[in-house]
Amino acid sequence: MSGHSKWHSIKHKKARVDAQRGKVFTRLIKELTVAARMGGGDPDANSRLRTATAKAANMPADNIERAIKKGTGELPGVSYEEVTYEGYGPGGVAIMIDAMTDNKNRTVAEIRHIMSKNGGNLGANGCVAYMFHKKGIVMVEQEGVDEDELMEIVLDAGAEDMASEEEQFVVTTEPANFEPVRAAVEDQGFPIANAELTMVPDNTVKVVAKDAQKVLKLMDALENQDDVQNLYSNFDIPEEVLAQLEA
Repeated sequence: MSGHSKWHSIKHKKARVDAQRGKVFTRLIKELTVAARMGGGDPDANSRLRTATAKAANMPADNIERAIKKGTGELPGVSYEEVTYEGYGPGGVAIMIDAMTDNKNRTVAEIRHIMSKNGGNLGANGCVAYMFHKKGIVMVEQEGVDEDELMEIVLDAGAEDMASEEEQFVVTTEPANFEPVRAAVEDQGFPIANAELTMVPDNTVKVVAKDAQKVLKLMDALENQDDVQNLYSNFDIPEEVLAQLEA
């Protein structure tokens, strides 16, 4: 798929491991709280909360309800602020970082340290944002799914593209069509691996072998920073290089 970052695939593999460590739960609690604060506690009337609630399906219902009530003010809780950072990594790859924090000074200092320690640098707002556009991504498990049938359904619902990627079909939409496409896939009973609004790069940068490990190390370090919610990058590591790194 044009402009589809290698990190988008890698991070969802990592998410399965992170979930076992409870890190995903921490991020989802923040997202549920902020989504409820911004759009109210009813998922039917708040698409951002609906998406977050779907991702949190494996969390205990009490945790979900408590996070939402903290967002709506029904329960006391920490006030999180959303902030986006931009910069460059090894090989000149562009990186965007979405964070939720209760202390912006602490968070920016930690992220700047991670970037500089791992061959990157934090830049000014807008330095790489123009390279990305918001898109809806719906990832469907391939097993038992007829590709032609799925493509017909998603295109009728407003999708702009569909591609095969490893064991999944990746459906891309404009933000306005994300919910109708996701709902159409769900209504047909197709197994959704992930569905989210994300930032997709217009073009990717091929990372040479000597920079590949550095880029992944930087992304891992950022991913493990407590306030980071989402990472976006335009790097593309050739499959043969990625295979060498995973060996």
